[in-house]
Amino acid sequence: MSELKLNIEGMTCAGCSNSISKVLSTMAGVSSAEVSLENKQAHIVYDAATVSPEELAAAVVDAGFEVVAS
Repeated sequence: MSELKLNIEGMTCAGCSNSISKVLSTMAGVSSAEVSLENKQAHIVYDAATVSPEELAAAVVDAGFEVVAS
């Protein structure tokens, strides 16, 4: 399993972080996705053979949030 941390902008409430967590958690290959509103980060554990970091970031963007470089 691989791990990825994404810095996310645009979250304003717990509903935002829950929404991102739900989107990521339902993706094939993702075993866990913890999203912190306070830290503006998502910590994702995933199978690199199934899903790429770019696909994970794209899912966050598609959900209406911005992924920023650390």
